Amino acid sequence: MPDSKNPVDIARQARKKAIEGGYDTLILDTAGRQSVDTNLMEELKNIKRAAQPEEMLLVVDSLMGQEAAMLTQTFDEAVGLTGAILTKTDGDSRGGAALSVNGVSGRPIKFVGTGEKIKDLEPFYPDRVAGKILGMGDVVGFVEQAASMVSKKEAERVAEKMRDATFDFADFQKQSKMVAQMGSFGKVAQMIPGMAGKVNDEMLGGIEKRMKKSDAIINSMTKKERANPALLISDQTAKSRLKRISKGSGTTLADAENFMAEFQKMRTMMSRMQKKMNGGGDEDMEGAEEEAMDMMGNRAMRRASKKKKKSGGGGRGFG
Repeated sequence: MPDSKNPVDIARQARKKAIEGGYDTLILDTAGRQSVDTNLMEELKNIKRAAQPEEMLLVVDSLMGQEAAMLTQTFDEAVGLTGAILTKTDGDSRGGAALSVNGVSGRPIKFVGTGEKIKDLEPFYPDRVAGKILGMGDVVGFVEQAASMVSKKEAERVAEKMRDATFDFADFQKQSKMVAQMGSFGKVAQMIPGMAGKVNDEMLGGIEKRMKKSDAIINSMTKKERANPALLISDQTAKSRLKRISKGSGTTLADAENFMAEFQKMRTMMSRMQKKMNGGGDEDMEGAEEEAMDMMGNRAMRRASKKKKKSGGGGRGFG
């Protein structure tokens, strides 16, 4: 423990201990500043002199928008920043603050925060943020995260089942758990082309609630039912099976039937996406996007999207 409560003394002692201990990295996290205060700025200058840091990074809330750029510029003029860290990039903000920070202050964004944990601090890639701003998602980031959680052999197996529409309930549950490990559903949705910028907080809340309910329904199925969706969708025993499953999962028969319908739509959507990736037509992807929107309960958004395509809107760029 440091001998003093003075931030400057703490920084000085921390640097000394890091050098003596042979550490190659020392991170000093100062108190947050919501506004520019003369005394606090002076304290930062003294901490900088005591710690002699190689990097001076300002943590900026991405929801601040243009204010983030001005704040970065002000701190840079006062203490000499080397860059910024943009946080809350998994929220409603699509990343416009990132462009403002660099454009107005001239300082680069070095990291982005997509959650509360250390693993949620990621290097900043301008092209990926631009993709999110334009609603194009971040396919590379999505693939990188997914690749770290599943083997190539497993990925190929799932891709083949998606393409052939033989994806079953066990596969669905396994993939759902993998997505949960990647972070919030909002974070994942922002990476997917066609979904980025179209999923609001209300929709996310509904999706997460339905995912929990779906998990409970699958847990109440037999091993045979999980591997053979037809038993619960088209088989003559489907209704009686669903009654048993809904009772065991603490849901209603309507919940179970709705999940069956959504599961069927999802299988069709994934099959179309896989065929598109393997050289299918544009109609495959358009159909998949429509069904994805339907599954999120946003038919109005789907109709608006179709109307926009029909009228040719949105093709003239900015202004």
